[in-house]
Amino acid sequence: MSGLDAPICGMTWGWTGVRGTWLTAQASASMDAMTELGVNWVTLAYAAVQATAQSTVVPFADGPTVTDDEIRGAVAAARERGLKVCLKPVVNVADGTWRAYIGFFDVDVPGEPSWAQWFAAYGEFVLHHARLAAELGVEMFCIGCEMVRADGQEAHWRALVAQVREVYDGLVTYNCDKYQEDRLTWWDAVDVISASGYYPTGTWPEHLDRIEAVVRREGKPFCFIEAGCPSREGSPARPNDWSLVGAPSERAQADYLDEMLTACAERPWVGGFMLWDWPADLYDRSEASTNDDYCMYGKSGADVVRRHYLSARGWSDVSRSSPATAIGSQAGRLRDS
Repeated sequence: MSGLDAPICGMTWGWTGVRGTWLTAQASASMDAMTELGVNWVTLAYAAVQATAQSTVVPFADGPTVTDDEIRGAVAAARERGLKVCLKPVVNVADGTWRAYIGFFDVDVPGEPSWAQWFAAYGEFVLHHARLAAELGVEMFCIGCEMVRADGQEAHWRALVAQVREVYDGLVTYNCDKYQEDRLTWWDAVDVISASGYYPTGTWPEHLDRIEAVVRREGKPFCFIEAGCPSREGSPARPNDWSLVGAPSERAQADYLDEMLTACAERPWVGGFMLWDWPADLYDRSEASTNDDYCMYGKSGADVVRRHYLSARGWSDVSRSSPATAIGSQAGRLRDS
């Protein structure tokens, strides 16, 4: 479990990984601003774009996906700022369909696109970036994100994890979607269980109870590799809905983040967060009050995150308890409890 000995006080940076945006002066300034929140980890998240949910081609060498050199540059920038790194290659769909709906017939049918064809293409994409993760010595590699319909293809995922381990010896995780933590059947294949924690305000205790049963059963470290809430009226009730209509509200976001981080502080098995999200090209700070997206730059939510993160890392005398504990020892502790 080397590399996860401290709580994960992280941020997701650079989404969606648009080519030409990661090696700019704006990107450098963005990463500098992100470090002011007390982060010690960063997830570099970027997407390859397939045409439709039934396409079996993942053209990751083409734009708009960032290039390998842009990823190398972003990792170097994170290292210069003392951050540990998770690489997270993700597949998106060009027509706007959410990747969770990528899917094919359960049984391969001649002449129809199949899971086998898709996993061959997706596997090429993932393995290319697993090799890059090995080259760059990043601490963690995420093999997929919120692939709800694909989650049931256990044999394909197990084979992909095995292939990744042949080229990368760091920690391997998979980012399941919200509500799916207790549905995945192959958590034993990865090193770290991770999930998108977009749970409605007022429901965190019940979902943490459900997830805890999984973590205890598997004896694995756990983190929320995505979590957050737009700064928008109504978003705390639907934090996963980036298109929800509502007036900008710093308070809505700040209150939600405080609720989430406080609830998780009471669960020592929650190893931390890679909050969603921090763009490579930030809006101007003067626009923070009218920006209604997930990024908390210049907003009240940034103060909340900084307070929790600095407390978790023991850098300030804040009364709040830590939102994360040393994840490296979780597996043994869970088995002994």
